[in-house]
Amino acid sequence: QGLARGEGLALLPATRAMELRKQDYHMERPLLNQEHLEELGHWGSAPRTRQWRTWLQCSRARAHALLLQRLPILVWLPRYPVRDWLLGDLLSGLSVAIMQLPQGLAYALLAGLPPVFGLYSSFYPVFIYFLFGTSRHISVGTFAVMSVMVGSVTESLAPQALNDSTINETARDAARVQVASTLSVLVGLFQVGLGLVHFGFVVTYLSEPLVRGYTTAAAVQVFVSQLKYVFELHLSSHSGPLSLIYTVLEVCWKLPDSKVGTMVTAAVAGVVLVLVKLLNDKLQQQLPMPIPGELLTLIGATSISYGMDLKHRFKVSVVGNIPTGLVSPVAPNAQLFSKLMGSAFTIALVGFAIAISLGKIFALRHSYRVDSNQELVALGLSNLIGGIFRCFPVSCSMSRSLVQESTGGNSQVAGAVSSFFILLIIVKLGNSSMTFLAAIVIVNLKGMLRQLSDICSLWKANRADLLIWLVTFIATILLNLDLGLVAAVIFSLLLVVVRTQRPHYSILGQVPDTDIYRDVAEYSEAKEVPGVKVFRSSATVYFANAEFYSDALKQRCGVDVDLLISQKKKLLKKQEQLKLKQLQKEKKLQKQATSSKDTSVSINVNTSLEDMSNNVEDCKVMVSPGDKMEDATASGQEDSKAPDVSTLKALGLPQPDFHSLILDLSALSFVDTVCLKSLKNIFRDFREIEVEVYMAACHSPVVSQLEAGHFFDASVTKKHLFASVHDAVTFALQHPRPVPDSPVSVSRDLWPAKLFFFC
Repeated sequence: QGLARGEGLALLPATRAMELRKQDYHMERPLLNQEHLEELGHWGSAPRTRQWRTWLQCSRARAHALLLQRLPILVWLPRYPVRDWLLGDLLSGLSVAIMQLPQGLAYALLAGLPPVFGLYSSFYPVFIYFLFGTSRHISVGTFAVMSVMVGSVTESLAPQALNDSTINETARDAARVQVASTLSVLVGLFQVGLGLVHFGFVVTYLSEPLVRGYTTAAAVQVFVSQLKYVFELHLSSHSGPLSLIYTVLEVCWKLPDSKVGTMVTAAVAGVVLVLVKLLNDKLQQQLPMPIPGELLTLIGATSISYGMDLKHRFKVSVVGNIPTGLVSPVAPNAQLFSKLMGSAFTIALVGFAIAISLGKIFALRHSYRVDSNQELVALGLSNLIGGIFRCFPVSCSMSRSLVQESTGGNSQVAGAVSSFFILLIIVKLGNSSMTFLAAIVIVNLKGMLRQLSDICSLWKANRADLLIWLVTFIATILLNLDLGLVAAVIFSLLLVVVRTQRPHYSILGQVPDTDIYRDVAEYSEAKEVPGVKVFRSSATVYFANAEFYSDALKQRCGVDVDLLISQKKKLLKKQEQLKLKQLQKEKKLQKQATSSKDTSVSINVNTSLEDMSNNVEDCKVMVSPGDKMEDATASGQEDSKAPDVSTLKALGLPQPDFHSLILDLSALSFVDTVCLKSLKNIFRDFREIEVEVYMAACHSPVVSQLEAGHFFDASVTKKHLFASVHDAVTFALQHPRPVPDSPVSVSRDLWPAKLFFFC
């Protein structure tokens, strides 16, 4: 037959014959439970790696590796391909600097600070990240979300002056700069500390829907905060929950007081910026670098503001003269640490989440690796050193990062070029209109506001992620940026718990002619094995869902296990009561018979001695020890021949239509004490209704945890745990559990059994 098959394959085309040979799959192995699997595979616990020992080792190689890890520039700069990358990095750095200049001025106003501090924040942190960062494409510097978070803190700790005197404005600005720089130092300390203890994984708790919903809500916050510049309104300072709602209501209330000149200026600037951006998108392939719309608008706004004297003729607010030169470093105010601790930690997490998410996107696109812990350290040092030089907290900008990549940037040399260009530009710009800067901020929110379309895409893709997005957005709008983030993280974690509490439970059936078992509700050809139930959960079993697991198991099996056990116990209790009553009745009759014999002996006193002796001998014969033993033996034989009355069949109760239950535990990633107790109870309850329970497909860590929790004992051994579901099903079919009234004993030896797989 094999020769004929080989000749038949030879007559077929080569590709078709190869496909048939691949499909001709055959394997034979012994049926394996956990004991035999451990013996066959020589199982042993994996050796524990104590990484902390390597951290404490001191050597020259260790010091050199640590230096290269903490200063990545020493790794990539000596290998920098000057001919291939330098021109692209120069053009990219120039493009980013041209874009970063107006954004720095505008985002400083967004943070409630004088514009020049936006330029400082565009220079110091960028250069520090050039030395310590691992991403080649992100553009570190001022960012709208970070600026509005800083602005909420500065306005709450250094509120708006009660009058418009210059002294109060100067004192207010100085106080806000001190708050912002101290906040930046605290943010840097948090980020550096988390990075050094390898806590970069904390950002994994900020899922992508959460980050996108949060940044969209922050964009709305930024948009509302710029309305006072667009309409030239004097608004009260609001902070805390519902501050955004109060600000919108106040804007609507004071809208009739807005100045027409300011509104026209903002509209013209916004239209120009939008047209330039559309032109850049359309001519992206033809232009060597994007048209610097923000810079051109800023230059035009400065010229128009100075030439037409907008401040005095049309009452348009202007930035004023920007001081030249750099500032000397200043120590942070330690007295503010306690007030800024919570906000600093929130800003540190948000800034790192935005930076690492963009960094990983670019790293995946250009095939290199980003170290999340080193990114924390680099971003933290940027904020720490920047705070000493009066910068406010920064992160990376999405729009500038895209420009840096699209204009040919290949490394952080582009960032260094942009920072030096900003250093040269810190000169007198003077008299630029705040309305133009507000227009720059609003137009640059376009990318984040586009994320509102996530609602439609997530509705189709994943409703749970949509719920996280909506809750994050609404919580951030209503509770402000700091409390909104906390509420969003708590909700997303609770949603994970709820989703694991209610996983998908299924009864599995065998796909014909395979060893594969699938949900019978989803696969029409998958059929349940007669006499065997296979149950699976899609999530691990732990304290939050162990009770749901047991309830779903009993429900899917189609047997009311608890009711059956209670009925069985009631009937057995009745039987015991009847037996007890019968024994009491027999004892009573025996006592009565004994008392009647005693009475007859006492009455016949005059009976002759010979008759009495005869009666006594007759009595001795009747109660001889031999007769007692024969009666006991006879009663024992009758009891052995009598069927066991404790079985469901003997009690007249319905029997389950299956004799074996198999728990597919392949989804378990860990077990806790509640899970162990739940599994023990499942074994106990189903054995009460004469169903044997087996487990299958446990991973090695779970088996180790079962052993550590003393799960295996005389009643549940490793012979009840099988390597696969098919092993367990095969064993259950070959060894159905004998009911108590069956005199047949079944051997539990598994090695003679064989498994055959054909495909």
